[in-house]
Amino acid sequence: MDSAAGVREGGAPGRGEGHGYRPSERRLARDAYRRGRARRSALIAGSSTLLTAVVLYLLIVNSPGWAVTRRTFFNLDYARKALPEVLTGLRLNLELMLGCGVLILVFGLLLAVLRTLRGPVFLPVRLLATAYVDFFLGLPMIICLLVMITGVPALRLTGVTTDPLLLGGAALVLTYSAYVSEVFRAGIDSVHPSQRAAARSLGLTNAQAMRYVVLPQAVRRVVPPLINNLVSLQKDTGLVSIGGAIDAVYAAKIIASRSFNYTPYLVAGLVFIVLTIPLTRFADWLTARMNRRQVQGGSV
Repeated sequence: MDSAAGVREGGAPGRGEGHGYRPSERRLARDAYRRGRARRSALIAGSSTLLTAVVLYLLIVNSPGWAVTRRTFFNLDYARKALPEVLTGLRLNLELMLGCGVLILVFGLLLAVLRTLRGPVFLPVRLLATAYVDFFLGLPMIICLLVMITGVPALRLTGVTTDPLLLGGAALVLTYSAYVSEVFRAGIDSVHPSQRAAARSLGLTNAQAMRYVVLPQAVRRVVPPLINNLVSLQKDTGLVSIGGAIDAVYAAKIIASRSFNYTPYLVAGLVFIVLTIPLTRFADWLTARMNRRQVQGGSV
């Protein structure tokens, strides 16, 4: 009995790695093979990545219009001038993302719960929630923003704001609530019906079963896609600039219009990328962690 278990000194076989443990020759050879294969894979991956980067660099810098492109989009002087104003406008994007994000989560969860209500008496509610979700899932975001920012003030309703920032935020909430409600509904449907039946057998009402049994499991399962929706929301907050709100995108537009140099747009794009990468990596980590726990048989 050697192989992976190894043998203890004195010839007695053993599976643990206690006192006097000595790995077998077969295990040592297998471990050496795995290390060699890992090093070879890392070397191949690094070499192919470096080669691809070099080829792309040579193609770009040797293109006929690279000199003009570099002056127009990669001017360091304009980048240094634009960065403070872009960061100032970015504060508006962050405020929109946080404020709208909370409302979207609440409204989206409410829509998902309404669409999962049972019984014929709730048919009108289910139909209205379904119609809302279908409408805003199909309506392009830019059209919703234009209608809210330009159409609502044209109605001249008493007591209704005409602030493009608030109206743009309302458009974001209306649209993203439909997306988030579908994510929540998928999480609710993923909970096995036996969970609800067990809760009912213990004396819980339908509302209590949903609150204490179904929703905790559903929300925990859909955290990664919710974070991805938050990433998309963070980028789409820049669309409110079509109403004149000076966010990071509009600040870059103002600077570019003065100089006819488009480096500020690139600066604004890089700022959004820097904000997005940590969220996407966090979503990937959560997804991998949940997959590992499911494979190991743990709770999700």
